[in-house]
Amino acid sequence: MRRDLFTQDHEAFRELARDFIEKHVVPEYPKWEKAGRMPREVFAHLGSLGMLGVAIPEEYGGGGTDDYRYNVVLQEEAARALVTLSTVRTQLEVILPYFLHYTNDEQRARWFPGMAAGTLLTAIAMTEPGTGSDLAGMRTTAVRDGEDYILNGAKTFITGGIQADLVIVVARTSTDPDNRRAGLTLLVVEDGMPGFERGRELDKMGCKVQDTAELSFTDVRVPVANRLGEEGEAFRYLGHNLAQERLTVAVGSVAQARSALAATIDYVKGRNVFGSPVASFQNTKFELAAVSTEIEAAQCLLDKAVAEHVEGVLSAADAARTKLFCTEMQARVIDRCLQLFGGYGYMMEYPIARLYTDARVARIYAGTSEVMKMIIAKSLGL
Repeated sequence: MRRDLFTQDHEAFRELARDFIEKHVVPEYPKWEKAGRMPREVFAHLGSLGMLGVAIPEEYGGGGTDDYRYNVVLQEEAARALVTLSTVRTQLEVILPYFLHYTNDEQRARWFPGMAAGTLLTAIAMTEPGTGSDLAGMRTTAVRDGEDYILNGAKTFITGGIQADLVIVVARTSTDPDNRRAGLTLLVVEDGMPGFERGRELDKMGCKVQDTAELSFTDVRVPVANRLGEEGEAFRYLGHNLAQERLTVAVGSVAQARSALAATIDYVKGRNVFGSPVASFQNTKFELAAVSTEIEAAQCLLDKAVAEHVEGVLSAADAARTKLFCTEMQARVIDRCLQLFGGYGYMMEYPIARLYTDARVARIYAGTSEVMKMIIAKSLGL
């Protein structure tokens, strides 16, 4: 269906992204999957083209355009080429907003040039062993000691944790028996700080090109100058960005479902069974027609949500509805597409197998489908 979400500037950015991905990502992607990450020099290359600093103010080497649609374009073009851009999505869409909203002038001057250039890589450490979605239950602590905080704790499932130069750590700085959400603070831990250790690099089912790590902090002295925003306000800050984080997952889900359909159409047209192309069978036509319809329905919902987010009016409940519908759609679509590949769909040499394993986490991270339903139910007064 016709989309009216993007301007000419977005389409020019799309051409730049498409050219970069085709020339510099697709040929190297199998090596990166085996290595478990995208090389640092590729981040720097993206930075040199201005693709990592679109939202960063111009005085720090960025583009000065905080327009979420550029992030959407980048995800769509990666999915179109049947690849992902490692932790770029997480850095731009999940982590960068915290720096944009809560840094002071000194911090911006210290960090933004490297982030725009792709030479400072970032991660955010929220999840702890045993806490999952219960952010208010985290046990990592930070105790004020003069001009430092003494940080102790452990984090897990940290996307980009192995390569990150800056890690935003959510830590408890005080306890309020009447309000579990109060007393959380955002601290930026820098690579090389004594007591900061990277643990296991976790072996995942999918998303092989982005590293996921366990991190530990033992008496790490973090300067007060590395605190983001006010002490004790982290839960509010985290909630402010959750709508975009969930929207980001939905964008990837729709784009990857669309790529799965395109790959499947190509396959069934060229694959012969019982003397006829698989595409000629009525079941194939009906399955792919249904898949296409689901994708278009999700795209309409998603584009509306993106437009509302750009306007600053997207509600938490509508972000949850969008993530729930799009990620569940992705699961159904890619499963049905893989079925049409037959046994070849189970082989990792075919992209549909990777799309299948990559898709599974979409219904878990940034809030599970069950959490999305809780948010939506609450908005209904239930």
